[in-house]
This record gives sequence, C-alpha cells and structure tokens, in this order.
Amino acid sequence: MIDRPHDAPSLPEAERHAPYHHGTLQAALIAATDEILLESGIEGFTLRAAARRAGVSAAAPAHHFGSAAGLLTEVAIRGYDDLAEAIRAAAGAHADPAAALRAMGIAYVRFALNYPGRFKLMYRKDLLIAGDALHEAAQASLRVVKEMAQRYLGRPPEAPLDRPAEALVLGCWSSAHGFAQLAVEGRLASHAGSVDVASYVDAILPEVMAMMLPDRSGRETAS
Repeated sequence: MIDRPHDAPSLPEAERHAPYHHGTLQAALIAATDEILLESGIEGFTLRAAARRAGVSAAAPAHHFGSAAGLLTEVAIRGYDDLAEAIRAAAGAHADPAAALRAMGIAYVRFALNYPGRFKLMYRKDLLIAGDALHEAAQASLRVVKEMAQRYLGRPPEAPLDRPAEALVLGCWSSAHGFAQLAVEGRLASHAGSVDVASYVDAILPEVMAMMLPDRSGRETAS
C-alpha cells in the first residue's frame, strides 16, 4: 500500500480518539474503524482494536454491529456515500459533459489515494454483509456516471441505457477503477520516478481521461 499523501484529508479532530457518550457509541466505533483503515489498512483492523481506539469494552462492537463484518459494512457504506459525494461535486463543477466525466474519473482516483484502506474495503465483498443498504450505496456513484454519460452522448439523463451508453459507462468506470487500483497498490511508483505517486497521478491522469473522453464539440451527437 502506498503512503497517504501529506495533503490528504484526515478524519475530523472531533472523531479522532473522542470519548463517546450515550447514543454515540456506534458513531465512535465507525470513526475508530475508519481511522484504523486510514493508518493501517484492512490488515490492521480487529474488533478489539476498534474498541480500544473508541475507548470502549472489547464486547461493545459485537454488541452493536453483530460481528466484524457488520462494523466493516457500515464503514464501507459510508465510504460509498463519500465517494458519490466527491463524484457529484466534481461533475457539478463543469457544464460540459466531457469535462465533467473527466473530472469524475479524477475524483474517483483521488478518493482512492486519500483513503486507500477504505477504498480497498469497499470492494472486499468477502468481508462485508450483502444487503439493500450496501447495494444502494454502491450504486449511487454509478448513477451519476450513467446520467453524465447520457449527456455526453446528447441524450436525456433519464433515458434508458442502450449499448453505446452502457459501453461508455463501463469504460469510464473500469478505467477510473483500474487506475485507482494501480495507484493504491503502488504499481505506478516506477512510472512516477522522482515524484510521489499522488503528484504523478495529478499530472498524468487528466491526459489519460482526455484521450478516452474527447470533447464532442463539432461532432455529430447521437440521436
């Protein structure tokens, strides 16, 4: 796993090592787990470690979440929610659909770089409990990509996906996710050379996205 960039966002101070009071135990355990993932990755997580970080008894996490999988699932849901928010914000900053899609891909990779432990957890289905809440959270960011892909193709955002639109959505998603995986697994270090991976990603990823998603101005839009 690569080191977290120095300028990556950290957990709010109020959520770090904060003693809980009645009614906030679940939030304290989620925050503690998120902090462990940020510092040590999935490998550093145990229910006992989360309890110790939150300042509660070792039995408290199992009592409130049922199991390690229950607690990790709640953290994964929060991760998906934050990823969707980052993607929406990136899309909203651009009126042009091509620029919006490129910005969304960059936001996806930056999220992975800033929160590598959480990002890995979100796609570790073997560690999570499948259910409606997790499925809905996982689909939220994908819906934003679908809507913007329709706009890029000159169609209403709510139009059903046909084969070209589906191909575009899958291309955007797989490209951003694949690049993010390479980054968090340290496989871009040899390409980055003397600069850190985060800086390298900031420099090269916009070019990658521009090649995959050129502006459509002057081109015939799909009917």
